Amino acid sequence: MSFRHYLYRPPTVSAAEAIRLVEDGALVVDVRCQFEWNRVHIPGAVHAPLEEFLDRCLEFPDDRLLITFCTGGIRSAGAANLLVENGFDAVNMSGGLVHWRTAGGPLIAR
Repeated sequence: MSFRHYLYRPPTVSAAEAIRLVEDGALVVDVRCQFEWNRVHIPGAVHAPLEEFLDRCLEFPDDRLLITFCTGGIRSAGAANLLVENGFDAVNMSGGLVHWRTAGGPLIAR
């Protein structure tokens, strides 16, 4: 992913909005590293680490809203921009996993 994908602000949603959107059928795309995913992740999320993101994005459904997230929201902003540029309906969850946890979103811990 090129640096320019981090220069633009993608459409964003709060963690509370993301929780509601997931209940309505949106798909969470986790761009964190494998060790972060192994520690804790959102149930039903698709794991597509940023290093593999370009190769994996064609696997994502084009008929659902995609919500990208990471730990704090910076890496996932670049991922959301890339998806939007390629015709996906995508947003970035601001505040990432930190805000998801604060908003009471479900998590799977290992």
